[in-house]
Amino acid sequence: MKRDLLIFRLLLPAVLVFSGCQAMLTATEKAATQAASIGMLHPSYAEAIKKSTGAVSRSIEEFTPEQEYYIGRSVAAVILNKYQSYTNQEANQYLNVLGQTLAQASDMPEIFRGYRFLVLNSDEINAFATPGGQVFVTRGLLRCCRSEDAVAAVLAHEIGHIQLKHGIQAIKKARITDALATIAAESARALAPNEVAMLTETFGGAIMDITTTLVNSGYSRSFEYEADQVAQTILRRVGYDPNGLVEMLTVMRKSLKKGETGFARTHPAPEDRIGEIQQKSGVKYAQVRTPEARQDRFMKAVGKI
Repeated sequence: MKRDLLIFRLLLPAVLVFSGCQAMLTATEKAATQAASIGMLHPSYAEAIKKSTGAVSRSIEEFTPEQEYYIGRSVAAVILNKYQSYTNQEANQYLNVLGQTLAQASDMPEIFRGYRFLVLNSDEINAFATPGGQVFVTRGLLRCCRSEDAVAAVLAHEIGHIQLKHGIQAIKKARITDALATIAAESARALAPNEVAMLTETFGGAIMDITTTLVNSGYSRSFEYEADQVAQTILRRVGYDPNGLVEMLTVMRKSLKKGETGFARTHPAPEDRIGEIQQKSGVKYAQVRTPEARQDRFMKAVGKI
């Protein structure tokens, strides 16, 4: 219960209500206004909530950047309940500096509350990108990277999923028949244990439906190939070798085992992705030659992870 409380206090101050009721939307707008008037809620947050609920009332099939953020943060909480974070400041700082640089070179450089990158303390080979910019990479996947170019390729691929809104599209497929409406509200007080339990019971099942796509079933092959193409573009824009992605997939192919969880279950086979990348780019693989300074910082931060 203490772990659940911590996760919800850090990542789930937003209350998600699944309802198509206009009265609920109006009540939320009034609550946001009142909270701002007495100083419990920052005016900018209150305005974001009112804009968000207004968008929901117009069309439950459209998601604003604010809604994507709150949905993604809820999904991130579930992921962090399944995987522990890697408490190595140097590794996480390195991942964030690199990730922020790549995100700025994407077609979606600015998103609500920005991008966030975190290493997961797991030997499983996997990575996740939630709607709204939360990116997680396991230690197992980082071990498949032999250079900073390869790490950049992993992050650029996940940024590609966010840019292409693959997560949101998965959410729509799972929840559209339930008339999804997302309402976010910031609270100035800590949640009591019984309130955490109530929140978990109220919308935990719906969020689990979303994470099932990311963690268990994975995206379609076409979505993965699209994210690979976006990654190639981002890598070229920043100055990294696009072959970093092929290099990482080649190492991964040797590391994956049949029946293993992670990429082996949720992604196309590495050889299929390599073939698709080379066919689309028309360029055959050449060994990545990374600058010495770049390789030194890679080795220092995550080379022995």
